[in-house]
Amino acid sequence: MTHKLEILLGTVVLIWVGCSSIAQAQGKYGPGVSDVEIKIGQTMPYSGPVSALSVFGKSEAAYFRMINERGGINGRRITFISLDDNYSPAKTMEQTRRLVEQDNVLAIMGSLGTATNAAIQKYLNSNHVPHLFIQTVASRWNDPGHFPWTMSLIYPARSEAALAARYIMQANPYAHIAVLYQNDDFGRDYVAGLVEGLGPQAGSRIVAKASYEVTDPTVDSQVVMLRSSGADTIFIAATPRSTAQALRKVFEVGWHPTRFVSQASSSVTDVLAAVGLEKSKGIMTTTSFKTVGDPQWENDPDYLAWLDFMRAYYPGGDTNDKFAFLGYSNAALFAEVLRRCGDDLTRENLLAVATHLAGVHLPALLPGITLSTSPTDYIPIKQIRLQRFDGHRWVLLPDLDEK
Repeated sequence: MTHKLEILLGTVVLIWVGCSSIAQAQGKYGPGVSDVEIKIGQTMPYSGPVSALSVFGKSEAAYFRMINERGGINGRRITFISLDDNYSPAKTMEQTRRLVEQDNVLAIMGSLGTATNAAIQKYLNSNHVPHLFIQTVASRWNDPGHFPWTMSLIYPARSEAALAARYIMQANPYAHIAVLYQNDDFGRDYVAGLVEGLGPQAGSRIVAKASYEVTDPTVDSQVVMLRSSGADTIFIAATPRSTAQALRKVFEVGWHPTRFVSQASSSVTDVLAAVGLEKSKGIMTTTSFKTVGDPQWENDPDYLAWLDFMRAYYPGGDTNDKFAFLGYSNAALFAEVLRRCGDDLTRENLLAVATHLAGVHLPALLPGITLSTSPTDYIPIKQIRLQRFDGHRWVLLPDLDEK
């Protein structure tokens, strides 16, 4: 009887220890995670005024399909839920609440838009939901003190515009600059960056400014007004559709200023082709990324891997669309962060890994540019280059200090 009791007690101990180990392992799982699955979500403008940018989401979805075919991440398949928000902040909030409260995603990854992400920032931070690598250039995202769960990916608009201002002052110290900007944080950050970059001369160099609302059907009247200022340079801080409209109108009214566009609106397929490639010759922008279709990347392993991916997993996509390459690269980054989490797939550890990146290589980044973060630095990409369109492709310019 004593012997039997010892065996039974031993069995109980073994069962208790086993259950404790399982509980401990399960304790490392946040919402949306199991032994076989990781749920992540995003909102994307599949409809509405900036639907051309939805290629980001389509490419990311295709990337995770590829990952799942290859065994997932650390043995877990990725369930990627990407919902249409129509580029409407109210819709973004509605869809994000669904992702968090009904779909129980681990994190929000790569959602697009300044006003749309601003609408959900407080909600996600108050609920301790990672809001990572979002597609927006506003400077407000580098604020870990107040919003530790939110991190952008793209080089900030203010710094981008400041670099353009430095170039303008070097190329034409007496330039007269007109600015067309979207009337939200996205556009206003570009204006602030120009002012910062121009320094004390900003008041005399910027001769006219005109804003527009993202819902405006055209920006024709703004362009006509800006032309009347006599400016010889125009900086267009707008989303792709409005940028294409502005560039067409500039040409139609016979205005020939030096033209700068934001990096978000420099797509050859979605913007410049709509304007006319020959008419777009000379337009300038900035980038941290390789340009699709550029012969210099034809033997680049990362670029070739992306082309193979497009043929196999996103055959309906356009290999001349830079957003398809950037979406692929962004998804690769998030996949790498998930891999580094190992089996500790809590929201807290996901944030810890995302805020301790050093020298991370992404497929689409230009050689020499890597990604780094820290708990006090939420600007992952810290380098950018100027480039000019030659009528066929974007051509990188020397660094300003090299000229």
